[in-house]
Amino acid sequence: MNRVTTKTKFYFFFKIHELYIKLSEYFSQWESYKEKGEKMKTIAIAGTFDSKGEEFLYVKKLVEKLGLQTYMIHTGVFEPAFEPDVSNREVAEAAGYDIDKIVEKKDRALATEALSNGMKVLVPQLYKEGKFDGILSFGGSGGTSLVTPAMQKLPIGVPKLMVSTMASGDVERYVGTSDILMMPSIVDVAGINKISKIIFKNAVLTIAGMVAGQEKLAEEETIEEKPLIAASMFGVTTPCVEQAKAVLEQAGYEVLVFHATGTGGKTMESLIESGFFTGVLDLTTTEWCDEVVGGILAAGEDRCRAAIRKKIPQVVSVGACDMVNFGPIDEVPKQFAGRNLYKHNPLVTLMRTSVEENKVIAEKLAERWNETENKMTLFLPKQGVSMIDAKGQPFDGPEERKVLFDTLKNNISNENVEIVEMDNNINDEAFAKAAAQKLMELINEGK
Repeated sequence: MNRVTTKTKFYFFFKIHELYIKLSEYFSQWESYKEKGEKMKTIAIAGTFDSKGEEFLYVKKLVEKLGLQTYMIHTGVFEPAFEPDVSNREVAEAAGYDIDKIVEKKDRALATEALSNGMKVLVPQLYKEGKFDGILSFGGSGGTSLVTPAMQKLPIGVPKLMVSTMASGDVERYVGTSDILMMPSIVDVAGINKISKIIFKNAVLTIAGMVAGQEKLAEEETIEEKPLIAASMFGVTTPCVEQAKAVLEQAGYEVLVFHATGTGGKTMESLIESGFFTGVLDLTTTEWCDEVVGGILAAGEDRCRAAIRKKIPQVVSVGACDMVNFGPIDEVPKQFAGRNLYKHNPLVTLMRTSVEENKVIAEKLAERWNETENKMTLFLPKQGVSMIDAKGQPFDGPEERKVLFDTLKNNISNENVEIVEMDNNINDEAFAKAAAQKLMELINEGK
């Protein structure tokens, strides 16, 4: 009996000692932050604390258990299950709404719109004020649509994690052009159970790692800061962009290449708008083909406008404007039966743009490039705008190219737009090097 008692005493002594060490480490960390005049890392947790108060309180405790602070933002319509740091009233007021009136109207759509708009205003503001270092949320379709628009407004690099029932489907509407990390919730965010506990813990560990680990990795980074160039590329313009990229990198620039797949173009435009780039090499404007004709890789009406608005030096072309993108060949819309189709791979079918379509595409591009207030250059490759728009290739189209080029030349009336025609295919080395050299000239002129 004495041996058991002794063993038990020793066990408890060991556990107490272990706890003492952990607490000492925690307080040592806290003291270190105080000495440096720094605050502990904080994770903002946003969500509907009225309907899912138990779940969010559980997540809050998990975050704090890791030694991080929490900053709770209530996005629900009704009274929260616990006192948040930011009330739903504050969220609604940021968008010009009164939460009491929203409650009275009992209009779910209005409530979601008001609180979502409030979050878009408030969250970036709170981040600028240093209230949090990363943001975490959980929800179904409603909760996801409430918080992700606000996450999109935060700068790239700020940790953003959305645990959602919608994460297993098309998440473009929630992620947009930001770096939001979507994690499937597996089960609905409704109660604490065996599965939800696993997901909650993994989510907390993920956001905690992103927030707490940034400084450690930053200490190890020795990357030389170089001026950034944005470049657009497609598979059929890859040789051109890779050759131009090599010239620019040799000259001391860093080139970020965006795949012109709709989302890629949108992302590039967004980052240009955010002021990341010194110059733009937009040689692959094919997304306008999908926009005009109805393909699956359109980038929206605002494509090709960000560099003009920001007055950033740019060189442009009409790379891959010989094609519209569709899914598998048996999914090409019936109205295009009989057109020149090219099976790029089992999941992607390309359709050659027609003379009439090229005219409209050129008019749209000319309309945007005419808006420029600073010098830019348009390069036109007379021997083809893509790898398969070349002599002997499936999309070789002298007539289509002529209409495309003539329409551009006839419709561009802005003297700031220089037009350079070259007797090359877009992927020829001479064309790529000329475009890169011209961009560097424009950048140097603007200094």
